[in-house]
Amino acid sequence: MLRDGLPSPSDSLDFLLSELARVSTLPLERGETLPARAYTSDRFHEWERERVFRGDWLCVGHVSQVARPGDYLRTDVLGEPLVITRDESGGLHALSRVCRHRFMDVLPPETTPEQGTLKRLTCPYHTWTYRLNGEYAGQLAGAPLMNKVDFDRAACRLPRHRLEVWNGLLMVNADPDAPALGPRLTRLDAVLAPYRLADLVVAYTARWENVPANWKVAFENGSENYHHMGTHAATLEPVVPGKDTVVEECDGRGFSMFTPFAAGPGAEPPAEPGADGAPQVGTLIPGLGARQSSGMTVAGVFPNLVLALVPDSVTFLRWIPTGPATHDALATVLVPADAADRPGYAAYLAASRQQLELIQEEDLVAVRGVQRGLAAEPAPSGGRFSHLERPLWQFQRYLADRLLGRSAASPRAGATAVAEPRGKQ
Repeated sequence: MLRDGLPSPSDSLDFLLSELARVSTLPLERGETLPARAYTSDRFHEWERERVFRGDWLCVGHVSQVARPGDYLRTDVLGEPLVITRDESGGLHALSRVCRHRFMDVLPPETTPEQGTLKRLTCPYHTWTYRLNGEYAGQLAGAPLMNKVDFDRAACRLPRHRLEVWNGLLMVNADPDAPALGPRLTRLDAVLAPYRLADLVVAYTARWENVPANWKVAFENGSENYHHMGTHAATLEPVVPGKDTVVEECDGRGFSMFTPFAAGPGAEPPAEPGADGAPQVGTLIPGLGARQSSGMTVAGVFPNLVLALVPDSVTFLRWIPTGPATHDALATVLVPADAADRPGYAAYLAASRQQLELIQEEDLVAVRGVQRGLAAEPAPSGGRFSHLERPLWQFQRYLADRLLGRSAASPRAGATAVAEPRGKQ
């Protein structure tokens, strides 16, 4: 922002990074929000794209979307076209969709479904064809009319991203040297294990494109239940009261919290019996314990993944930056594989969509309102984090690790801030 014809110091990337370094060392009881320009600055946004989104693990879907040999899932990671494939031997791969001939999208959205089944990846431009199998994944299998030029077919292959399946979620990373994801999330593994995410299937995905707010505003909103009493006063608060949330200790890469269902008639999600006395869809995930059946678990993995787990379904949400002050929001709902065979499934699905859209519309009012406040170049916040906002405080430490290229201090809540070096997250 210009002041007297000169850039404000708050526009400087060095200033914003120094503020991140400062706030990331504060204990929770004295935690502060990031400066407003961290949510509006072009330079800070580009720094995040390179250091966070082009070098860390991002969720692109669920394993059920590529369950059988030949299945594929088209996806994009910050404008980079990718396809997840399962080859003839059952191996999974994250491949570039850019043909090595003249850079055509091998699976253009104008003519191909987002997911389906195929035997080969065939570019529709000049029919160059690539295999799906593991060892030779991406190797060119066919290039017509190329026998009269100097052309090494074996050397022509689609670039690959690293791919991990973590609790049934497809996680990709463009950095070949990044540490594996799974070993750093063992505590979250225990939280998610009863829900058996890998055995669930995708019911639907809802999208909201170019939401006018920085991605961090939306992610932070989805990472705390403190706002239930305000934003969701008539929807979530009567069912899962924010004040009853217990935020659990977790590692530097993720977090979890649990909110019991409110007591009283109509407080818990309905599970009416069918005509034959059997339960309708509503409490379908088998094998849940008393805790999982009596409330909502929220789990998050930095930078941009949050899961909401309830007895009948799991919703995983992602917020993808499209600019300094815009993002796309994706919500994918998972249900047990036999849910579609249960009585009342169509009605359940319609009600689920309606509820999800209602909650999202309420959240959109909040994130748009916060972004307007940030764009007004407000004075530094005079507030503190609630204990219910511990994941936001933890998120700052993750950002410091990624954006500063070093580990931030990790003081325990209630303790004096003391630097505790950690390995790169």
